[in-house]
This record gives sequence, structure tokens and C-alpha cells, in this order.
Amino acid sequence: MASPCIDICKYDEETGWCLGCGMTRKDKKHWKKEKERRPEIRTALPDRLLALAAAGHRTGEKAKRKKA
Repeated sequence: MASPCIDICKYDEETGWCLGCGMTRKDKKHWKKEKERRPEIRTALPDRLLALAAAGHRTGEKAKRKKA
């Protein structure tokens, strides 16, 4: 299973979720070391990214761009 990480690694201060992929720093460690947890992690990401977007954050590839 390919990693959902898109190499943006900017984190929301409140949630700790990455604006690029939705993972936390801890999720990223688990992704590398505990392959059995990958489906659980991947399942949580879409809702996290939606919540971040609803809170006004740029998410996914758009998180690379600076706000004007």
C-alpha cells in the first residue's frame, strides 16, 4: 500500500494533522513500522482533510501554496 504522504508536512496546531495528507507525526511513524495499521490510518484521512478544509485550511496539493 502506497503512502498517502505527498511531502508537504505542514501541520495544523490544534489537531496535529498534516495539511497535505491528514496524517499525524505519530501516524507517519506507525505507517513505516506497523504495516497492519495502514488501513486504519488511511481510512481516517479523508474525514480529517475535510475537517481541515471546513476550518479554512488549504489541504492536499493546495497546502503548498501560500495564502495571498
